[in-house]
Amino acid sequence: MGTVITPQLVDIVDTATAVRSFSSGTAHGLRVCQVERWGLRMEYTTPDDPFSDTEITWLLPDLNLRLTQQKPRSRHAKGGPSVLTAVRVLRDGRYWRTTDLLLGLAAPGGTTARIVRSEEFAAAVGGQVLRVGDADLAMCTVHKTLEELSRVRHDLSSWLAHKHIFEVWPPY
Repeated sequence: MGTVITPQLVDIVDTATAVRSFSSGTAHGLRVCQVERWGLRMEYTTPDDPFSDTEITWLLPDLNLRLTQQKPRSRHAKGGPSVLTAVRVLRDGRYWRTTDLLLGLAAPGGTTARIVRSEEFAAAVGGQVLRVGDADLAMCTVHKTLEELSRVRHDLSSWLAHKHIFEVWPPY
């Protein structure tokens, strides 16, 4: 079965109204929407997801990354890995526009991070959904981040501290 090629995924966050709009046409009110010196901190509930209660997302525009963690609905369930996704972020006043570059890393903590979404990325590059510059940015970002994580034994908190981001991750 072939990978389906989708149009570019673009999110727009309005920091004044705390609303995140997705390219699918849906929008979520954000419980947390805070501009930080390192980027943008967001949190919103996921009522349609049977497994996760909340999604926490940090946009790290200087690193071309989006860091995401989903908090499980059951307090007894083990959380999934943190996901670092290559993105292009454009800031225009109160609006943050994020283009998903379809390649990322799953960082489960305590074990080696691994590259994720490579099939979707390859299909988007092959179908010319991703421009060459965006594909290069995604590859360079993901491989650089994987190398940096390996230097700190795949410890995401240590990697964030190395990037001068001292907030606790995941933040719950």
